[in-house]
Amino acid sequence: MADESIDKDRRRFLTGSTAVIGGAGLIITAIPFVSTWLPSARAEAAGAPVKVNLAKIEPGQRLAVLWQKQPVDIVNRTPEQLKWLPKQDSRLRDPGSKDSQQPKYCQNPWRSIKPEWLVFVDICTHLGCVPDYHGAIKPQPFDPDWKGGYYCPCHHSRYDMAARVYDGVPAPLNMVVMPYHFVDDAHIEIGVDPSDDEVKQIIAANAKLAGQQKGAAA
Repeated sequence: MADESIDKDRRRFLTGSTAVIGGAGLIITAIPFVSTWLPSARAEAAGAPVKVNLAKIEPGQRLAVLWQKQPVDIVNRTPEQLKWLPKQDSRLRDPGSKDSQQPKYCQNPWRSIKPEWLVFVDICTHLGCVPDYHGAIKPQPFDPDWKGGYYCPCHHSRYDMAARVYDGVPAPLNMVVMPYHFVDDAHIEIGVDPSDDEVKQIIAANAKLAGQQKGAAA
């Protein structure tokens, strides 16, 4: 059966270190461990929130951490990557994320609190594999019109730079965006929602920005 051909190694998560991955998704650079990026084993087992320092993540780079034993990706999206997001809508299964899981403050064109920062659970919604990051905007063997995103080689599901699934692939839904908030401009906390007042401000600000961009594109 096809399911038996899944590369089970792709279901194993890297738990001993943290890595930043460049925009092309080809070079992995180890970076020093910072205690605030990952919780202790006891805190992780309890599902404690994870605080992450964003300062060293350059545009186009990705940081992978663990939260509740799940791989979470944090991507500092470039202006070019953001530019292509609305142009992918016609190719996506759920472009408005109406059937997918994310907090209400992330149900916007970027699926994020701030447009440049994508934060989500990097687990394919097909069979739970961990898709690879391919951030470079260039033709790929799996998509000649690739505009950056994630590719799962197990069964060839593809996601854009907002973790939204393309149509015509096995994965049924966009990847999950879990609760998180910005502690300050350089730090986020995964697993904790913003305050009610902050949620209102985030939704209003992103609605205004989406409207401005839609008007500029018309």
